[in-house]
Amino acid sequence: MTLRTVQIDDRLFQYVLDHSLREHPAQTALRDATRPHPQAGMQISPDQGQFMALLVKLLGARRTIEIGTFTGYSALAVALALPDDGRVLACDISDEFTRIGRPFWKQAGVEHKIELVLAPAQQTLDARLSAGEAASYDFAFIDADKSNYDNYYERCLKLLRTGGLIAFDNMLWGGAVALPAKDADTAALQALNDKLHHDERVELALLTVGDGLTLARKR
Repeated sequence: MTLRTVQIDDRLFQYVLDHSLREHPAQTALRDATRPHPQAGMQISPDQGQFMALLVKLLGARRTIEIGTFTGYSALAVALALPDDGRVLACDISDEFTRIGRPFWKQAGVEHKIELVLAPAQQTLDARLSAGEAASYDFAFIDADKSNYDNYYERCLKLLRTGGLIAFDNMLWGGAVALPAKDADTAALQALNDKLHHDERVELALLTVGDGLTLARKR
C-alpha cells in the first residue's frame, strides 16, 4: 500500500514495458523511425499509447479526434484500437512530420481509418461543428500548441457525445505547472488545470502517466 505514485526510474520503466507493452510491429517501427528526429520528445511514450488504445476500446469508440499528430504514433495506436469502420480525425499543420508516419499507418492496415487534415486545428474543429457534427464523437486527444489547449477543449467538448472522453497530454509539463510560470505555455496549462478542476461539465482525473495525462469525461 502506498499513499502516492511510485517514482519511476529507467529500470522500473523498462520493467513496465517488458511486462505490459503489446505493440504492433508497425508501432515499433514508427518509434524507431522517429527516434533520430530532433523533436522526438514530442512523441508519446508507448505505454501511454497502449493506455489510450485501451480507453478507446472501453468506450466502444468509433469516431475520434486527435489534435497534434507529429509523426503519427498516437493516431496509429488509436486507429489500431478502433473497429474497421472507426475513424480518427487527425489535425496537424505539418506535412513534413506527418509524412514520416503515413507509411506505417499503411503497413498496419489502418490507413483508411485516419483522416489527416493539414490545417489549423481550430479551423478544422469549427468546420466540423458547422457541418452539424456536434455530440457525434467518442474520444479526443489534445496534444498540440499548449497555449490553445483551452480553445481545443471547448470545441472538443461540443463535438463529443455525453459520456465521451477527452485526454490532454503534457498536463504536468515536466513539473513546471507546480512552479511560478515563466512562459505562456506553462501559464496556459496552469489556467486549464485550474479550470478543469472546477468544471462541472466533466468528470476528471489527472494521471501521472507520461508527462501528465488528464482525462475528462463529458457529463
